[in-house]
Amino acid sequence: MTSPKYLLFDLDGTLIDSIPDLALALNLLRAELDCPPLSLEQAAAMVGDGVGVLVQKALSDTTFRPEHVTRFLKLYDQHLLDNTRCYPGIETLLEQHPTQSLAIITNKPYHQTLAILEGLNLHHHFSVISGGDTYALKKPDPFPVEQALLQLNADKQQAVMIGDHHTDLKAGQGAGIATCFCAYGIGNHAGLNFDFEAQTASDLIKLFPGSKRD
Repeated sequence: MTSPKYLLFDLDGTLIDSIPDLALALNLLRAELDCPPLSLEQAAAMVGDGVGVLVQKALSDTTFRPEHVTRFLKLYDQHLLDNTRCYPGIETLLEQHPTQSLAIITNKPYHQTLAILEGLNLHHHFSVISGGDTYALKKPDPFPVEQALLQLNADKQQAVMIGDHHTDLKAGQGAGIATCFCAYGIGNHAGLNFDFEAQTASDLIKLFPGSKRD
């Protein structure tokens, strides 16, 4: 398969390492509820299906209440960029592709997505940014991917969904485009097939070299 022209990215575990700040916010919430803290590994295993599922996983069935999602979002808003950073090589990768060929499709709420991208000075690289609350449907449903392809005016044969979680792979496959699994990330492929694999973030530069901007 030739290298795709249009790159559609997940955010957490693909472009950025946000686990320390997600774990911090989850543990602040758990402390308020007199629950012991989670390890980074435990928090990482809960990420990928959207904020509601994340908070439910972080609390027991007997403890969780819907309002805890709102409280978590407030806590996380206060710590979005304490420790969150790009993976090595990501900025170089993005610089080698034109803005009109790049999109982000994440299940993270849009306002947090944009705040992180702006804080890391990455937002200007993308012509499409889709959060978990941008549409009524989110990954693994293919709808956000399909909408991004329309906005990019992208040929499906030249597009790839890049992410570290089976929700990314399912969404990409459902939209009829190639997929790339990021094995360095915080999710898992759940046994699904994929077209490309990156063991490190720097591998993405080799897989999708692009062409440097003028």
